[in-house]
Amino acid sequence: MTDPIPVSLPELLDFQSRVVSRSQVLGYGVSGNAVSRRAKSGEWQRLQRGTYATFSGVPPREAYLWAAVLRAGPGAVLSHETAAEVHGLVDRPSKVIHVTVSANLDPARYGPIRGVVVHRSRRVVGQALPPWQLPRTPVAETVLDLVAASETFDDAYAWLSRATGRRLASAEMIKEALAARKRMRWREWLTDALDDVAGGVMFPLELRYVRDVERAHGLPAARRQARRELASGVRYLDNFYDAYRLCVELDGRSSHPPEQKWQDADRDNDNLFAGGVQTVRFGVRDVTARRCARAAQLAAVLMRRGWDGAGLHGCGAGCQLTVRNSPGSAEVPRIRLSS
Repeated sequence: MTDPIPVSLPELLDFQSRVVSRSQVLGYGVSGNAVSRRAKSGEWQRLQRGTYATFSGVPPREAYLWAAVLRAGPGAVLSHETAAEVHGLVDRPSKVIHVTVSANLDPARYGPIRGVVVHRSRRVVGQALPPWQLPRTPVAETVLDLVAASETFDDAYAWLSRATGRRLASAEMIKEALAARKRMRWREWLTDALDDVAGGVMFPLELRYVRDVERAHGLPAARRQARRELASGVRYLDNFYDAYRLCVELDGRSSHPPEQKWQDADRDNDNLFAGGVQTVRFGVRDVTARRCARAAQLAAVLMRRGWDGAGLHGCGAGCQLTVRNSPGSAEVPRIRLSS
């Protein structure tokens, strides 16, 4: 929060979106009575306890963010959903403002901070920024905070894919931040998930396909986000089995918005006319409730296209997919689908 180069009060106000704390202005020689008079007259607006917007009118969002950071105290940084907002990980303001402070500080000792959730941590990591930018956690740290706070697997994975998909952080950057944390929820899962992200698995729906359909049943590994140059332009296929000329596309709101319906249809037609590539489309139910049945059907298509079926197996007790020939047999396995 402090800049090593001395600045004037007008410069400080410019840096902080015209928001200032009482302790800051007192440090510049402004008297406490002068601060109180300006607040009572309406010349200044009290945004938080001891924190003021030095103008009239409706404060912008950034002013409220500065007020929250200043009210939380020295070393405070925006974090979690609010850091995601500032970084561009999300496209809307967080419902409440999140800040993280050192574990040995208790900003609430002076009373609650309105509209702010305070996280206390033994390890507060702030992004290196010039003084005119809002203090915040780095993107990788923000992602890990949000993953740790997620309620579901899909919610957690969505943060990883959003950060890498928007090119705000690489999988390697997130891995480095993960390694620096002594305690982290889902550490083993995160390591595997980041490998998948680095390999091109972008969305929760795609991860469920890779994990619960392809790997769980011993299907061959597809190439993710495979680049193809077709008549209508360059296309990226979700899962492309090059050797078998088969494409598995995943349709879900997170990966394929409704407005892409006709673009997807054009891509399917391009694939059909460019080398006889067959396209199969799976939705959410196909990779969850119907995953075993879809794995069996996909295995049958792959074997018709030349796969020898090596490694095909059920995913566990109760799996609908049954391989009738023993693994390693020279004979192509026969698949039975139980009800």
